[in-house]
Amino acid sequence: MTQIHKKFTSEQVKVLLISYEEGHLTREKIEKTLGIGKIRFFALMKQIREKPGNFIIEYQRKSRGRINSEIEAKITVEFLRDKELVDDKDLPIVDYNYAALNDRLKKKGIKVSTPTIINRAIKLGCYQAKKKKKALHDREMITAAC
Repeated sequence: MTQIHKKFTSEQVKVLLISYEEGHLTREKIEKTLGIGKIRFFALMKQIREKPGNFIIEYQRKSRGRINSEIEAKITVEFLRDKELVDDKDLPIVDYNYAALNDRLKKKGIKVSTPTIINRAIKLGCYQAKKKKKALHDREMITAAC
C-alpha cells in the first residue's frame, strides 16, 4: 500500500467518499481504488462527516517544531548540572544519563526527544561515546577435543 496523499488529491478522495455516502459506490470499490483498508476508510469517513469543508489527506507532521531559546537555556542548565557531577572525582558518576535528564525536563513541563538531548550534549561538549566492551579473555584454549 502506498500513501493516499501521494496518489490522490483531497478533492478526489472527497468525491469518492461523498459518492459512498449517497450510495453510488460500495465501500469495497473505494478501498480498492484508494488502496486502503477498512479501518482507514472509516477514519476518512469520520473525518469527512465531522469537517466536510476542511477535509484534507495531505501528510501533516505532528512535531512541535523548533525549540525556543528558553527551553534551550533550561536544557543547558541541566547539562551543566550533570557535567559538575561527572567531573567531580569524589563521586562515582562517570557518564551522562540522557534519558534521566529527559525525565527531569519532562517534570518541568519540557517535552523533547532523547535524540534531541544527545544532539545538545554533543554541542555542549557533554557527550561521551559508548565504550567498547572488552573481550572476556584474550587467551586461546587449545584442546584435543574436536
